[in-house]
Amino acid sequence: LLTTTGIVIGIALALLLTRLLGNLLYRVSPRDPLAFAAAFAVMTLASLAACFLPAWRATRTDPMRALRAE
Repeated sequence: LLTTTGIVIGIALALLLTRLLGNLLYRVSPRDPLAFAAAFAVMTLASLAACFLPAWRATRTDPMRALRAE
């Protein structure tokens, strides 16, 4: 939910700020759908990895051992 909200807000702001960034981009349109899709894919994969890896590690932990740890 947080990732989706962040991506939606980011896309909206990116589309609003295309005039400012248009002069800084080299051979890429400010509204290039391929660039937006690539950024979306990278952010989604990074957030999934950030959520999945700790959850996977937590499932491998013995609950009794975790409760007895000091």
